[in-house]
Amino acid sequence: MDLALAPETLARWQFGITTVYHFLFVPLTISLAALTAGLQTAWVRTEKEKYLRATKFWGKLFLINIAMGVVTGIVQEFQFGMNWSDYSRFVGDVFGAPLAFEALIAFFFESTFIGLWIFGWDRLPKKIHLACMWMVSIGTILSAYFILAANSWMQHPVGYKINEARGRAELTDFWLVLTQNTALAQAFHTLSAAFLTGGAFMVGISAFHLLRKKHIREMKTSLRLGLVTVAIGGLLTAVSGDVLGKIMYEQQPMKMAAAEALWDGEAPAPFSVFAYGDVDEGHNKVAIEIPGLLSFLAKDDFSSFVPGIHDVQKAEEAQFGPGDYRPNIPVAYWGFRWMIGFGMTSFAIGLAGLWMTRKKFLLPQHLRVGDDEVPHLVLLPKKALGPKLTKWYWRIAIWTLAFPLIANSWGWIFTEMGRQPWVVYGVLKTRDAVSPGVSQGEVLTSMIVFTALYAVLAVIEVKLLVKYIKAGPPELTESDLNPPTKIGGDSRDADKPMAFSY
Repeated sequence: MDLALAPETLARWQFGITTVYHFLFVPLTISLAALTAGLQTAWVRTEKEKYLRATKFWGKLFLINIAMGVVTGIVQEFQFGMNWSDYSRFVGDVFGAPLAFEALIAFFFESTFIGLWIFGWDRLPKKIHLACMWMVSIGTILSAYFILAANSWMQHPVGYKINEARGRAELTDFWLVLTQNTALAQAFHTLSAAFLTGGAFMVGISAFHLLRKKHIREMKTSLRLGLVTVAIGGLLTAVSGDVLGKIMYEQQPMKMAAAEALWDGEAPAPFSVFAYGDVDEGHNKVAIEIPGLLSFLAKDDFSSFVPGIHDVQKAEEAQFGPGDYRPNIPVAYWGFRWMIGFGMTSFAIGLAGLWMTRKKFLLPQHLRVGDDEVPHLVLLPKKALGPKLTKWYWRIAIWTLAFPLIANSWGWIFTEMGRQPWVVYGVLKTRDAVSPGVSQGEVLTSMIVFTALYAVLAVIEVKLLVKYIKAGPPELTESDLNPPTKIGGDSRDADKPMAFSY
């Protein structure tokens, strides 16, 4: 059988395709829930219509995103039984515990309170309705944490023992699984990146409307919120990435060496921004190199020694026995750079936007409303920069909404591919985790079906988002501006339309 089409390889491709697609929605769900709750909080406190219109606009985009995220996420658990039964049998006692908590606690928060938020606009007092959205936001964060704790255990298994008689890992310390440094650092990094993603999404869509000079008031508010979120999220992503990199070096030195395609250890070890040549053979020709940076990323010391791929290979052969412990070097090398490059580009664009839209540089303009011209503040850069530069910034900002999504995808590819050949580092190899009874044809069929299904869902997702993005914030009704003062609503009209019809 051709190794490239072996069931193990196909199973990895299938899980990779479905996971990367699903993870497009996860960071947006986490961040948009919190940002929507923040906008609704501003409305409850100030009663300004612009905040309510923005809440309804971003809330609708959040609902489309979370619905698609739930649909695609369910498939992930199916695959553990389909193609990875030996993995499930071996680690189910450990891996299943955080996933069970995610379903029983986090998903309960999300599913229950999101229903109350959707249908409670004309049935709940505004403060209780607002609390529902904050509970949804808390649920999304808890859900992410439990899943990241499970993944962190695969990166650095702790709190377990091997039952030799039963041939499986058994949980001994659930609290350690949840609070080990790998889980804490990975959650810090992933949540920071999620808010960078949500902020860029908000900036891009706001820029789209500002470029067309529509919905100025709501989009100005959304743009500033998005820019601040991008700046804070980008900074925290960089800080948490540095923390996670040092933990990665201690726990998985091969992954650190593969990230730089460092074949032989160096002191100090440089970091190459770009390379050409064959990085897989160790003869790469570095075009741009920062001396000592890899040493700093690994040990907080610009002159420390970082072992290379050959060094780590010898060490792991001595520890685990003969074998090839190298991951796919080009994927690790370029994945690491795409992750950093796209993420930090959005961060830089966010910082530029914050500077360009400072209040002291807002210029009074006149907008036509019906037959009248009314004074309003339009976001423009410093007078010397000129309006043409403003249009260029809006166009760049529109594109940047996709950059963190690309960075997130490559980040997960690097995280998972860099761990190979281990599915649970140092404990279980990937080749020993697949379902033994699944044939090449069965895996190929399911992979084609899931990929085609996800392609259809992608078309539906994009069409829905484009439709409601173009529509912009909705017009408000009298009931929107006068929410009920008691649970159940003030109206006894049984035929009153559902609140979701906004």
